[in-house]
Amino acid sequence: MTDGEEAALISAITADTRYVMLVRRRSRLSWWLSAIIFLTFLGYLMLIAFDKALLGTPIAGGVTSLGIPVGLGVILLAVALTATYVVYANRHFDAAMAKILKDHGA
Repeated sequence: MTDGEEAALISAITADTRYVMLVRRRSRLSWWLSAIIFLTFLGYLMLIAFDKALLGTPIAGGVTSLGIPVGLGVILLAVALTATYVVYANRHFDAAMAKILKDHGA
């Protein structure tokens, strides 16, 4: 494929309304998931800054404080949100993009 053919294909794909909608949906999902993790991290940092005693509370009278499982929960949420995006993208976005590419002969 020559550079001119490649540029024409890229122009055709980016002008396709299905592609534009796909990009919007993908962007919206990524912004929502980013907002969720950002607010979660912010909330955890606010707890650290303003309520250290709560996070320092021992669990069941042991040596582990409440901050450890809460921090682990924040990390696990980040992993879960990443997995959610990957699974959704593989099922929906990749299939839609493959159809667009096929329709344009790419």
